[in-house]
Amino acid sequence: MSLVGIATCAWVDPDPASPFRGDNVDPDSPLLLAALAEFGLRGELAAWDGDVDWDRFDLTVVRSTWDYSGRRDEFLAWARTVPRLFNPYDVLAYSSDKHYLADLGAAGHRIVPSLFCDVGESPVFPTGDFVVKPSVGAGSIDAARYGADEHDQARDHVRSLHERGRDVVIQPYVSSVDEFGERALVFIDGTFSHAMTKGPMLNTPAPERGPLFRLEQMKNAEAEQDALVFAQRVLDDLEWRDLLYARVDLVADHGWALMELELVEPSLFLQFEVAAATRLARGIARRVEVVP
Repeated sequence: MSLVGIATCAWVDPDPASPFRGDNVDPDSPLLLAALAEFGLRGELAAWDGDVDWDRFDLTVVRSTWDYSGRRDEFLAWARTVPRLFNPYDVLAYSSDKHYLADLGAAGHRIVPSLFCDVGESPVFPTGDFVVKPSVGAGSIDAARYGADEHDQARDHVRSLHERGRDVVIQPYVSSVDEFGERALVFIDGTFSHAMTKGPMLNTPAPERGPLFRLEQMKNAEAEQDALVFAQRVLDDLEWRDLLYARVDLVADHGWALMELELVEPSLFLQFEVAAATRLARGIARRVEVVP
């Protein structure tokens, strides 16, 4: 039986009542493991930074490696050494730093306007409400919304991130997120799978925030045709043609705009779409060459 490594993180919340614990850190994991078994594959969860012999896996899938954002260099050094990794190293290197938004914007894709304030630079804030977040981040951790009269607090936030060696992205707050949410479009093995509505993450109440991520306020959605066309154009412009998974997060702002292109370790929300885990397992099985 072929063995598939599912790269995750080893972090465990010391609070026994917390939802952020061990193997339960990603609710997609048990669904994926079960779906792999249907294809005659054995999946094994393994922390990316643990004492693991990655060579023994026939293939490794990056999934809930959500503690990498504060040590991206270490994460990428690990990814470079792992054989048969999906998504592969060069995809992870590209999509793990939100500077890619500038590339996609320059290529003609409509993005949420993004000002990059790298370490050593002084921030410039847009008018109205805006968001400060690290350019390397996951789960909305270290991201915060500020009002037009909160520039001092925002500068402190930027300074704090810079002191930790982290570049910063500053974006206007897209008010449609409060009512409409974000549209998350999930692609599996190169094909659109399902759509989700993601609620406003920066409004997540304190009990639903953890050191790794904020609990996402999710519900199923019907994918708008123009949103799908937008997302597919973004993916078609990439140099990679064999992505195992991708999530394209859009916001409605007088038309669609790209918020994030998630190619590293996005939640795929398998629990919301009955066939999604099977689609992902089939894509893995194809790469292990146990199905055509």
